[in-house]
Amino acid sequence: MAKTHSKKVAPKASLRAKTVSSKSNKSAKVNKIVKTDKSAKSNKATKKRKFKFKLPKISFKRKDRQVKLHKSFRRSYREDYRRELEIPGIFTHAAETFKIIFKNWRLFIPFLILIVATNAVIVGIMSESTYHDFQDALDTTSKSIAGGEVGNVGKAVLLLISTITTGGLKINMSETETVFVVIIFLVVWLVTIYLLRHILAGNKVKLRDGIYNACSPFISTLLIALLVFFECFPIFIFVVVQSAAIQTGFLDTPFYALVFFIFAALMFAISGYLLSSSLIALVAVSAPGLYPMKALDAASDLMASRRIKFILRIVSLIIIIAIMWGTIMVPIIVFDLWLKTFEWAQAIPIVPVALITMTVFSEIYLTAYLYLYYRWMLDYEEE
Repeated sequence: MAKTHSKKVAPKASLRAKTVSSKSNKSAKVNKIVKTDKSAKSNKATKKRKFKFKLPKISFKRKDRQVKLHKSFRRSYREDYRRELEIPGIFTHAAETFKIIFKNWRLFIPFLILIVATNAVIVGIMSESTYHDFQDALDTTSKSIAGGEVGNVGKAVLLLISTITTGGLKINMSETETVFVVIIFLVVWLVTIYLLRHILAGNKVKLRDGIYNACSPFISTLLIALLVFFECFPIFIFVVVQSAAIQTGFLDTPFYALVFFIFAALMFAISGYLLSSSLIALVAVSAPGLYPMKALDAASDLMASRRIKFILRIVSLIIIIAIMWGTIMVPIIVFDLWLKTFEWAQAIPIVPVALITMTVFSEIYLTAYLYLYYRWMLDYEEE
């Protein structure tokens, strides 16, 4: 029994000895480190101090960003910025936009009539006398150029081209009326997005709810709209330079015309690159509780490596709206030209009312088109 007891006690004593030795070793190491630190400090104090200027480390990465592409001077490889986007095609996109508007015509037709009436009361529509001035100028031009042989369809197309820039509104607008035009457009934008958000969520929504509740992010939307305006400056510069080049005959030389073409392509490329994310931010900022900078960050993440696809969608949208205007407005102008042969129909403003109606419908269609694209991108990101 004594032997067994001695065997059990011996390991305990060895363990205690090991712990004591380890503690002594640690204390010795700590003393060495302290001594070396003190000696190093004393050596540094004896040496002359030299001023070293160090550049601060600049980080181009944001913690809240999910996609960090082209944010530093490092090379971005194609495998890093290649991103897939599986959404419906261009024709399906256009058809779905028409479908969702006409399927909910009980919401959008009263809204269309309300916005047309608001524009007519606050801003004013193009007067019938102004439209007759366009028509008289076109008649004199066609007589001098084509000998007066331009048909009604050709005259209708030319009238549409000359009056489409007015949008059915009066020409000489004051600054206050211009501000009201911008405000009405933003209201159309926000109300359309509010209605579509609830429609796609499967909720029953009324037009009254959209008008009363949709304008809460108006200030945020206005700030993004101002940014969009500033990003259009390269296009404005192109317009000014083009007018100066035409007046001075700069484009008569082929080499200078090629230089001007390269300049125009560069200006449009800059604006297209900047606007591609800002337009999506204009849609994203309509969400409740989202600030403008957060909307811009989210839009830049969504549009990273997808800008060319979005620009192609915008080009197709412009073509679709042009076709829509041609197929609807040309028959209306032809009918108006025939109707104005009667004296009792001279004062009926058919074309100005049709122009402003088409302008408001184009605003609704534009908003729905961009919102559907934004929702498809979000759904693809969630997958």
